[in-house]
Amino acid sequence: MPTLNINGTDTALDVPDDMPILWALRDVAGLTGTKFGCGVALCGACTVHLDGQPVRACVTPVSAAAGKKIVTIEAIGRDSVGAKVQDAWRQIDVVQCGYCQSGQIMAATALLRATPKPTDADIDNAMSGNICRCGTYGRIRAAIKIAAAK
Repeated sequence: MPTLNINGTDTALDVPDDMPILWALRDVAGLTGTKFGCGVALCGACTVHLDGQPVRACVTPVSAAAGKKIVTIEAIGRDSVGAKVQDAWRQIDVVQCGYCQSGQIMAATALLRATPKPTDADIDNAMSGNICRCGTYGRIRAAIKIAAAK
């Protein structure tokens, strides 16, 4: 039974080592903010942080998280950068349907931690794997710039 550090708490989960982190989080740990999108790491809806790096939880096995820290959308606001990103998202009403937004916020937070003052090219590069079917890309870019300015 693997023990995962999820949002700062060690949690023993009765799951196989090859189970994707996404399903361990949603179905076993009850953290449903991380979304299932495509199942093949192409859309970004399932993005979580593993030791501070954005990863696609739908294809990352539980075994890859051993000894590492998983942060999900439920806890990203505890981080000062994550809180700024969430505030910027609310400030300009980025969300339309909202399904992809947890992954978008996780990717944007990782970007701003690595590059506090990103260029448009930095934003494009960091966010390119996150799909928004509603097309909120302009608001996402604006929110990232607002968060970076704070």
